[in-house]
Amino acid sequence: MQKSNKVSEAVIRRLPKYYRYLKDMEKNGVQRISSRELSDKMGLTASQIRQDFNCFGGFGQQGYGYNVSELCNEIRKILGLHKNYNVIIAGAGNLGQALASYVGFERECFTIKAMFDVNPKLIGLSIRGIQILDIDTMRDFIINNDIHVGVVCVPKNKAQEVTDAMVECGIKSIWNFAPIDVGTPDNVAVENVHLSDSLYTLAYKMNEI
Repeated sequence: MQKSNKVSEAVIRRLPKYYRYLKDMEKNGVQRISSRELSDKMGLTASQIRQDFNCFGGFGQQGYGYNVSELCNEIRKILGLHKNYNVIIAGAGNLGQALASYVGFERECFTIKAMFDVNPKLIGLSIRGIQILDIDTMRDFIINNDIHVGVVCVPKNKAQEVTDAMVECGIKSIWNFAPIDVGTPDNVAVENVHLSDSLYTLAYKMNEI
């Protein structure tokens, strides 16, 4: 299926959720599902689901619904998960080490090639076979190892500097966990993740119950 020229941010944000639910259904042997059944599982309307899929040309057929395996595979391609991506992590503290320890990245073709830090007590150690290197060597490593994604787990005051270094060396995607939004050129994708935002949202919902 072909993407339309303009896909809204809201639709893009829902794609991973579709993929996650469909993977689970496929794993559980579900072969076919209607937009109504999918809407019941995901908490969206059937109309919203059809509109989202129409952004990419539409899927399924009237009276039959969706073939779960085929739909899962199509969304996987739309998300770009049929490719392999080399990743580095800048910052080998608690969060960086937790991310390096998550085996789910490899299942989705994201391979962490190395971690970088300034702490001499960490340099030379390995997390699940991923070596922690001196951050002074990061630029050369990026250039020589075809790195696609840079993960930023450094302190707030170093986040933009580290991001700039990654971008200057050719990285086109930044996944930022520092407690500040980092900026990138228009041709570099950035996802600023603020863990506290989710917690604050939860606190709001708690107090509304």
